Amino acid sequence: MTAPDEYTAQHIEEEAALDHEEALQGRPYEITVVSQGGLFRELVRDKLGFLSAAFLVLMLAVAILAPLIAPEDPNRGNLSNAMASPVWNGGSWSNPMGTDWQGYDVLSRLIYGARTSLFIGVFVVAIAGTFGVIIGLIAGYKGGRADRWLMGWVDVQVSFPGLLLAMLLIALVGGTVWTVSIILAINGWMVFARMTRGVVLSVRERPFVEAAEMVGAAPRRVVVKHVLPNLFTPLATLAVLEFARIILAEAALSFLGLGIQYPGVTWGLDIARAGDHELFGNQWLIIYPGLLLSLTVLSVNLLSSWLRVMLDPQEREKKYASTVAPVSGAADL
Repeated sequence: MTAPDEYTAQHIEEEAALDHEEALQGRPYEITVVSQGGLFRELVRDKLGFLSAAFLVLMLAVAILAPLIAPEDPNRGNLSNAMASPVWNGGSWSNPMGTDWQGYDVLSRLIYGARTSLFIGVFVVAIAGTFGVIIGLIAGYKGGRADRWLMGWVDVQVSFPGLLLAMLLIALVGGTVWTVSIILAINGWMVFARMTRGVVLSVRERPFVEAAEMVGAAPRRVVVKHVLPNLFTPLATLAVLEFARIILAEAALSFLGLGIQYPGVTWGLDIARAGDHELFGNQWLIIYPGLLLSLTVLSVNLLSSWLRVMLDPQEREKKYASTVAPVSGAADL
């Protein structure tokens, strides 16, 4: 009995290998990725994508470890040490990037500002994305009256200026981390609903969905097993882009004085505070948070471009063909 079992197992493994090889026929990019180390190596080869991912990972680590690595409490000022110079301009290592006009440690406020901005970005994208995807799934799959009512709701809310609506709501309830996050989520779920509905309307017409419905699969099973997997690529790219937009929106609200208020710490609030006291002549107090904000948004946008190419089979093959064609031409010469 042992010999036939071993033969059968070997035969099954050979058939699985042949099936995998046949599935990759005509897809040279997947063959290259599988044989050369996976998507991480592809990310390393993409210099801009890798630098962007490394910067975002660094910001995430700084945000998580803020209580451990921040030199001081970001809201504890020392007027006797106000406007201290950074360490490269004769300052001390106790305040590596100097202090502001109230004696707050600049580095500590930048670290805690990263924590606040990244938390709001992740929280808003998670809440708005979840709600928007659910609404889009219902509207796209159910169709009919549900589609008309839900998309009408989306159209009505989109007709209001987003930043103005957020300013009005925050002025009513006050600016804290939680209120700003919830209001930005209320103001940002519509784009997820529209994209989800469009993808669902397209996927519903495909043969594998029609076959599942014909054999009697429940609507919930059709949505979970056949529709949701096709949403991953567009929603992943959209979520990364929305993350950057939310960070900018929070910074804009804080800069205008309607976002997070003291004792909260955000980059936008620090830019506003430094702008109000520019007469002290330390322009670096504006440049520090502005530079971190710009680099974070730029990194997110560059990473989203890499994700869009990597998650789209057609874009992957185009990129692979553009890199292989010059090499093949040089070899032919």
